[in-house]
Amino acid sequence: MKYAYYPGCTLETAAREYDVSARAVFRELGAELVPIPDWNCCGSSPAESVDYLLSIALPARNLALAEQMGLDIVATCSSCYLSLFKVEKHCQRDPSLRPRLAEILGAAGLTYRGTVRVRHMLDVIANDIGPEKVQARMRRSLRGLRVVPYYGCQTVRPFMEYDGPDLPESMDRLLAAMEADVVPYLYKTRCCGSILITSTKDVGIKLVSDLLAETDGADCVVTVCPLCQMNLDAYQAEVSRKLGRRVNIPVLYLTQLMALAFDLPAQEILLQKNIVSPRPVLEKIGWPAGS
Repeated sequence: MKYAYYPGCTLETAAREYDVSARAVFRELGAELVPIPDWNCCGSSPAESVDYLLSIALPARNLALAEQMGLDIVATCSSCYLSLFKVEKHCQRDPSLRPRLAEILGAAGLTYRGTVRVRHMLDVIANDIGPEKVQARMRRSLRGLRVVPYYGCQTVRPFMEYDGPDLPESMDRLLAAMEADVVPYLYKTRCCGSILITSTKDVGIKLVSDLLAETDGADCVVTVCPLCQMNLDAYQAEVSRKLGRRVNIPVLYLTQLMALAFDLPAQEILLQKNIVSPRPVLEKIGWPAGS
């Protein structure tokens, strides 16, 4: 299995641990992530508020590059996934859009035919690779580790290509395959606030507080979105003040937890980049001290 890999801006900067662990996990599962040469920012959510055509042209350029490679494109960031996925949806809805994109991309010597399939990393691991292969690769059981699966709002909505929009199960199945105790969590697709926390902080903290307040008794939260991970990991001190009690729960990427189950070296997990210490998780699964 081979995929055109689109890391996106965040994984090249603030979420290096996600990028490094994702590459390592795919390698261990026998799937190849081929970097897209000269990829550009997808524009994320803010681009559409600036210019609609720009918000389509930016991800379309990456799709055109992936088409040249003849591979499906895989995104690890949920916002990037949504930006890439919406291009063809918008072209189908608005027939005038495709020739406008052709003109823009043509100026850069590119063409977009709409043949590339956009995939989320979670979709590929859960459905192309599958829980059985994940379990077969496991070297360290996660038995007894109580894990909250938090998908966030953009991983499965609005297009619902590979999982349900309200109570998705793809991540749950992968966690169960690694023998983790999956904690029932009704907020698994509720929004974390994304970048709202930087502009309207009180609202952002309220959203994150609601999410973390429901994790009592869990050992960690696992997510597949860098914005979700940052918000839930970085603001626990402020959430603690808002809730009037201490909140201190590690927030890991799914690929970091998989890398632990696969017994990969520490330099391919980068747990030192997590803000809340994951040491309790390591102790619970018997990870060697000092690793």
